[in-house]
Amino acid sequence: MHIDIVSDIACPWCFIGIERLERALAETGAEATVTLHPFLLDPDGPDSGTDLRERLRQKFGGDPTPAFANVERAARESGIALDFAKVHMGYPTLRAHTLLRHSVAKGSQRALSRALFAAYFLEGKNIADPAVLAELAAPHGFAAEEVAALVGDARELAETRQEAEHAARNGVRGVPLFIFDGRTALSGAQPEAVFRETIRKAAG
Repeated sequence: MHIDIVSDIACPWCFIGIERLERALAETGAEATVTLHPFLLDPDGPDSGTDLRERLRQKFGGDPTPAFANVERAARESGIALDFAKVHMGYPTLRAHTLLRHSVAKGSQRALSRALFAAYFLEGKNIADPAVLAELAAPHGFAAEEVAALVGDARELAETRQEAEHAARNGVRGVPLFIFDGRTALSGAQPEAVFRETIRKAAG
């Protein structure tokens, strides 16, 4: 079984949805190749970050605190200790996605994705900072020099951006999006029961 996931590291529902998928795969014992593809929720944000709460107020209107509480509750149900009190800034994820693209060849994409999500949502780290990315990528097959070269290469970043724009052109409007064997698509952080049933159907 092959599962393609379109997601963004800055998306809490992507963190939750991917964790639910991983739990469902473990519970069903299904073997699957999982490939993550980039989606950029804030494609042009500064590397220094933007005030997350202010940006959400401007985008959606109103206080985002109740929405944060709903996401935190859903995260805890999936074993994620998400605490938005630690997440003050929103950061661009183009560099992180570039590393994820190259981690496929190293066989570490799923593990690196988890590390990036945890660094941002559980520790509030700046995942646009090359030094932070080098630290996070080191256990997943990347030398510091390799990280610096990849995230500092305009052509590499352009290729990642093009892949994200390709997803948008092909109708992806929200993430996470899960595609099973190129046939069955699930949108959003579905309950684990939905993932289990979809996995069983795809495996059958």
